[in-house]
Amino acid sequence: MSSGGVRELRAGEELAPLEIAVTRTLIVAGAVASRDYQDVHHDAEAAREKGSPDIFMNILTTNGLVGRYVTERLGPGARLRAVRIRLGAPNYPGDTMVLRGTVSEVDGPAGTAEIRVVGVNGIGHHVTGTVKVAFTGTLRTPGVPEPSSGPDAPEEERA
Repeated sequence: MSSGGVRELRAGEELAPLEIAVTRTLIVAGAVASRDYQDVHHDAEAAREKGSPDIFMNILTTNGLVGRYVTERLGPGARLRAVRIRLGAPNYPGDTMVLRGTVSEVDGPAGTAEIRVVGVNGIGHHVTGTVKVAFTGTLRTPGVPEPSSGPDAPEEERA
């Protein structure tokens, strides 16, 4: 990132990974915070009765963690516009989920980017999806010329 409210991103750029310890507290707190009172997210015995080895994380907690990951990695100027995720392997207590992201698309003039996100735990892919973000300030793609702001530029491109 450059200073002065200018963010530089390029398609293919990888975001630094984030390791998240999947604790019983995280699972239960996430379920309660999102008002998901299904017993499989807080009662281990009920979860086992329903065929799960333990309680497991709900989709709303995963959605929040994906949003946190992207906005933390892209900085305070990034605003979530759309989060589209799909769950796979459950997140059980005692595991670690590692989130990784890759910039898949950049639209400098619109000030938006799309990030492909994958979250993996000890048994496989917990979450896959895309996050669309908009930026405050200027979004620039390195190597792509800036629009002209001279007298021959269209009026909407002049400074």
